[in-house]
Amino acid sequence: MAKNDDWLARTDEPVLEPDLPICDPHHHLWEFREERVMAPAAVAPRYLLDEVLEDVSSGHNVVSTVFIECGAMFRAGGPEEFRPVGETEFVAGIAAMSESGRYGPTRIAAGIVGTAHLRLGARVAEVLDRQVAAGGGRFRGIREGASWDASPEVRNGRTEPGPELFLDSRFREGFRHLAPRGLSFEGWCYHPQIPTLTDLARAFPDTTIILDHFGGPLGIGPYAGRGDEVFAAWRRAVGPLAECPNVHAKLGGIAMDINGFGWHERPDPPTSEELMEATRRYYEHTIEIFGVERCMFESNFPVDKLSCSYRVLWNSFKRLTAGWSASERSALFHDTAARVYRIESAVD
Repeated sequence: MAKNDDWLARTDEPVLEPDLPICDPHHHLWEFREERVMAPAAVAPRYLLDEVLEDVSSGHNVVSTVFIECGAMFRAGGPEEFRPVGETEFVAGIAAMSESGRYGPTRIAAGIVGTAHLRLGARVAEVLDRQVAAGGGRFRGIREGASWDASPEVRNGRTEPGPELFLDSRFREGFRHLAPRGLSFEGWCYHPQIPTLTDLARAFPDTTIILDHFGGPLGIGPYAGRGDEVFAAWRRAVGPLAECPNVHAKLGGIAMDINGFGWHERPDPPTSEELMEATRRYYEHTIEIFGVERCMFESNFPVDKLSCSYRVLWNSFKRLTAGWSASERSALFHDTAARVYRIESAVD
């Protein structure tokens, strides 16, 4: 149970277009048993199979999902570089439970994205091979977050990556081992860092890169109250990235506290209409420059559960694209994600 369930229930909506197939390409699974947790995780310190099923079964037709690394269930012992394999083993077990069919039709974690310390350089090759093996045929890629800002008011990534991880020579030495294994890379950074991801994408055109959460437009600390400025800076940065054909974009993940909308501070959660109107310029511009064939809606749950329910979030995406063609919507809600993460479709 999330700590804000009662608050989320204050905004209740009927599900729009409940038959539209969805592949949710970005959610986490975790259990934090310590008081010392990341701020977004505090709203849902436990998010395992029961919890994710409660969300994806809330009315939308979610046929499959993709797990994205979050530092959960690392091995407690053994060589440091192999400890992240424990997370993949943990998620593969949940995925196997889901595939049994005993927990409903949604295939939870049909694709798995884990992590590895790419700054290990050539030594990361063995880690990647162990991750692939642990995934049981579901392992699709790596995320090593680069999110960092100089302001102490902005929360940096858990690995404290520094400002230019994507430009680091040791990181790139490890990065070159992804494409030969058919592995993709999740580009998670804040909007001032997007040019470093563009440089990485140009240097490795044969590696599929997915831009997470629009590249993290910030709205707190020194960025608070400067929404138009931030959007303009983000727009200048994301344009060159979209010119890289190996880059895809995830549309979502901007209901976090760092994005500065402050939904979680209101008496009532936002409606899907409010969510759509407040954020639509990011969605519409990204779809315009990347095209629907390189864009996919995402939930980023339970992190974005800080601000809205799963039902309301996907309703906002459906409102945004109301009137679009069936093929465009199919790409955004399901087909792009299923193709990028190589998930066999159960959709006719």
